[in-house]
Amino acid sequence: MMREEIVFGPIHSRRLGSSLGINLLPEKGKLCNFDCVYCECGWNKDGRNDKKIPSAVRLRKALTAKLEECSAKGIAIDSITFSGDGEPTLNPAFPEIIDITIELRDKYFPKAVVSVLTNATRIGIPSVFEALRKVDNPILKLDAPTDELAARINQPQGNYHVADVVESMRKFEGDFVLQTMFLRSSDFDSSSPEVLQGWMDIVKDLRPREVMVYTLDREAPAAGLEKFTVEEMESLTKPLVDAGLKVQIRG
Repeated sequence: MMREEIVFGPIHSRRLGSSLGINLLPEKGKLCNFDCVYCECGWNKDGRNDKKIPSAVRLRKALTAKLEECSAKGIAIDSITFSGDGEPTLNPAFPEIIDITIELRDKYFPKAVVSVLTNATRIGIPSVFEALRKVDNPILKLDAPTDELAARINQPQGNYHVADVVESMRKFEGDFVLQTMFLRSSDFDSSSPEVLQGWMDIVKDLRPREVMVYTLDREAPAAGLEKFTVEEMESLTKPLVDAGLKVQIRG
């Protein structure tokens, strides 16, 4: 179960290289409006012992100190990445914090990109959407093509409709990265024809600049989950590549 400080790393990311992490959520807890069966942070119910969310002022101080340290020591940073223990856009200061991060990135590591890993539930909120448009890599999650399957995999808290999320994604005009987890259990299978085709239809419609397909890498809270091989994922996503889309596979 991962519990991260406000600024952590840099760590090696399968997707982003040397990644300096930013956690806008409780350091000793978890705050998310999804409760994904595969989440490396564990179940939401087990992360409620800390509800303190960092402020923009605290983030500026912590990020400045870390960037100064990495610069002085010659430590490379390829990406400043918002991930952490839950959904980063739930922090009410998220738009302001994005502006601060871009300002500090430009000062200390101008070649680094700013990446945000989000479940995309709040991209319909204008201030969140506008903040995500400012970053280099808005990485938007879509694990399932239907509400019914999303309920099994992501277990959204509150109203969640795939059609609404897809409509909000459309406003990015393809300038985003779509991230999808491939996995199977006794309850679902990302490779089943109806799931795979429904997902690919959405991807072809949205035409994101890149599609990140990955599978289990760390211990999951739910039992009985099975990962896919790289070869399986390459075969399953070949129609997207054939359609001219850039697909990044991570096993």
